[in-house]
Amino acid sequence: MRSYYKGGSSSSNDNMMEKKPAIKFTKLFINGEFVDSVSGKTFETIDPRNGEVLGRIAEGDQNDVDLAVKAARGAFDHGPWPRLPGCERGRIMMKFADLIEQNLEELATLESLDCGKLFNYNKSIDIPGVAATLRYYAGAADKIHGQVLKMSREFQGYTLLEPIGVVGHIIPWNFPSTMFFAKVSPALAAGCTIVLKPAEQTPLTALFYAHLAKQAGIPDGVLNVVTGFGPTAGAAISSHMDINMVCFTGSTETGREVMKAAAMSNLKPVSLELGGKSPLIIFDDADIEMATDLALTGILFNKGEICVASSRVYVQEGIYDEFVNTLVEKAKAWVVGDPFDPQVCQGPQVDKAQFDKILSYIEHGKREGGTLLTGGKSVGNKGYYIEPTIFTDVNEDMLIFKDEIFGPVMALMKFKTMEEGIAKANNTKYGLAAGIVTKDLNVANTVSRSIRAGIIWINCYLVFDRDCPYGGYKMSGFGRDLGLEALHKYLQVKSVITPIYNSPWL
Repeated sequence: MRSYYKGGSSSSNDNMMEKKPAIKFTKLFINGEFVDSVSGKTFETIDPRNGEVLGRIAEGDQNDVDLAVKAARGAFDHGPWPRLPGCERGRIMMKFADLIEQNLEELATLESLDCGKLFNYNKSIDIPGVAATLRYYAGAADKIHGQVLKMSREFQGYTLLEPIGVVGHIIPWNFPSTMFFAKVSPALAAGCTIVLKPAEQTPLTALFYAHLAKQAGIPDGVLNVVTGFGPTAGAAISSHMDINMVCFTGSTETGREVMKAAAMSNLKPVSLELGGKSPLIIFDDADIEMATDLALTGILFNKGEICVASSRVYVQEGIYDEFVNTLVEKAKAWVVGDPFDPQVCQGPQVDKAQFDKILSYIEHGKREGGTLLTGGKSVGNKGYYIEPTIFTDVNEDMLIFKDEIFGPVMALMKFKTMEEGIAKANNTKYGLAAGIVTKDLNVANTVSRSIRAGIIWINCYLVFDRDCPYGGYKMSGFGRDLGLEALHKYLQVKSVITPIYNSPWL
């Protein structure tokens, strides 16, 4: 069994683990240029492996957002991007994707340094994945069309699909690259222009992508990146009178504020992908090895910093004891350490605030009567590392049951009947995702149709695809990312009607 915590390695990966590449882009990207913030202020971005400063980043606020929106508005109202043939927008987006792949190593490194994600995963999955997402929407850019209508009187009617205009994107810190392109790619394909604010914890890759967009030939003003903080730069985007739509991924609490600001300003439409407290329901007929692997990966992937984490695991009572024993054994073998070490399964939490929040929830779980099966502590003497943590004896009044912790903390519970499992799974204000593990097709069909959530995984978990829409029910938000549904949310339907005179038919 491998060591539980790895603070270093004697492998050939040592150099990468110590490597800190030069941070090339630290300024705001507005109208095709990197510029200082109007105030001249900067803020630190931190390496979560050790708490050290990676660099100082320009701190944008209302004044900078105004400049970015002015650039985006000019590019939309008077620039070529919305007026290009879709195939030409697609060609430029394809070049953008090629440039991402050419800079794969550096982008994967920056992502690991800024948020603690595993380097090998970034290099093999996430960064190639964002290039593929760009290509998916590039291929859709010339397939945007309306319909001919069958009118009931002597009129000819048809619809046009037109870009919604200037879009504000506010993205989170847990998947900086994936979220950037889940938002930007369909908006670009639709012909929109963009003002994007990355999370203040993870600005580095967003600024690098802005540089590559310019190299790819995306016109000035089409893609603008304003780094800064939510209460200033984010609030300015949400409330701006000249932004036509705002898309936000993050906490439900902040989502409320975004929606309120959008309503109180110009009543702009909003797309929100918010919190989750996703259930994984494991039935008696499940394969124990597969079920424990899915449960563990579902909560520990990306250190639990994922909206769809399977933080509530329900196991039918017939296999509960065997499941618990196998799960705990696997959790104790889970390797926590430097994200550049290829043997490591889990890197550090994104920053000190998130680290402290998770440890606080663990203490709440202990005080409220939960039984700690494994984990529950920080690991190592520097950085923001936390042990995989599993609670049992959890009731539905506990904070660790109700709240989204966003960390490697599982609440493990049992159930008797399918009906009880469904009721327990739905007992949450959230509705982002759920998982079902069973060999019974009838059970899978019934449960998947009964759970109020935006995506249901049967005998799998964390399966995303660029063609598969993703979003929530209830307080997990509304609107969809990925798939063609995401493209259409950036388009408006216009109906055009003209009379027909003396036509032999309608």
